[in-house]
Amino acid sequence: MASNPPAPQAPFVPAGAEPETFGYGAYRPEEGPWEEWNPTEDSLSPARGRHRVAKQRGGFARSSTVLGVGVMAAVGAGGMASANTGKPPVSISLPDLDSVEHIFGGGSSDAPKATSAGLSRVGVSTDSAESGNAGEALRNRIMAQAEQQQNKADSRATAAALAAVEKQTADAAAKAEKDAAAKATAAKEKAEADAKQAAEAKRLAELAKQYTLPVVSYTITGTFGQPGAMWSSGYHTGLDFAAPTGTLIKAIHGGTVTQAGWAGAYGYRTVLTLDDGTELWFCHQSSINVSVGQKVSTGEVIGRVGATGNVTGPHLHLEVHPNGQATAIDPAPWLREMGLNP
Repeated sequence: MASNPPAPQAPFVPAGAEPETFGYGAYRPEEGPWEEWNPTEDSLSPARGRHRVAKQRGGFARSSTVLGVGVMAAVGAGGMASANTGKPPVSISLPDLDSVEHIFGGGSSDAPKATSAGLSRVGVSTDSAESGNAGEALRNRIMAQAEQQQNKADSRATAAALAAVEKQTADAAAKAEKDAAAKATAAKEKAEADAKQAAEAKRLAELAKQYTLPVVSYTITGTFGQPGAMWSSGYHTGLDFAAPTGTLIKAIHGGTVTQAGWAGAYGYRTVLTLDDGTELWFCHQSSINVSVGQKVSTGEVIGRVGATGNVTGPHLHLEVHPNGQATAIDPAPWLREMGLNP
């Protein structure tokens, strides 16, 4: 059996010259170069059994590293071809060539480089891009509609808030105006009342100059309307001013003496008729100082306090008969009306 001849020696490589490599940083002997080898009868063993084809060495080394570099080069140059199988293309994300060159240490700085954008688009079809654009447009349209609806809602809320504020302001203004009017009315009424009271006080002050109480020092011992059996009418018909016997009795107002003398249960009595027809009865006097028809003025002495008639002690019994009528009225209010306070 003939044996294979020894392999030829590698050609001479000058010092300093670096042979071409396949992706490694330094030259390796197993990467070539190789000479073409043609088998001969001497170099081949006789065939046994099936025909065998001799292995042909030479060309590129069958290594995974070289194959990977070839694939990378093919992708960088023209992209990866995909078979038309009816399925959508699959996106492949590959690193940029700068990273590949850094890993394998090959390539020249002057060679054109593929960008990462070009590699990232590998396997993406036009339909996918168009679908992406349509989806983005739909999303933008939805967002615009949502924003428009939100703006409308905000506008309605703002309008409602402004309407509420305006209503509240109007209500507050109306309430303030109503309160101001009420205060003005109350102030006006108070002013009118004060003016009326002042006028009445002035009138009473003027009347007080024209009217006076019948006695100066006294005690009220009997009031109008008191019930009792000691009075023939069944109740007291006047106002009693208790005072010591002999106390001076004065004319309450200017008028004419119409009666002066004894009057039964009233004892000694003087009747003074005023200009308006009102009769004033001064009863139970101890003495009378005036006569019928005599004109008297306010404060003039007409008699003295006594205990004549139906009495239990010395006092002046005063009765008031408007317009000379037989029925008497309560003297206290009448005196107060004339500016006097009994």
